[in-house]
Amino acid sequence: MALGRVLMFFGVLLTVAGVLVWYGVPIGRLPGDILVKRGNVSFYVPVTTSVIVSVVMTALVAWFRR
Repeated sequence: MALGRVLMFFGVLLTVAGVLVWYGVPIGRLPGDILVKRGNVSFYVPVTTSVIVSVVMTALVAWFRR
């Protein structure tokens, strides 16, 4: 039963992320993300994106545990 809930949770999460990307909501490349380009080499650290995803995931897990 618990595995089913986890799979449903991730399925809904992927669906929501897909709809957001479909409608042009920027997921990634937010202000605060670090992008360094030097010649033909680039380095990307999604700091702000990681913080937002972490907060949303923590809120969802807390909500599902109730």
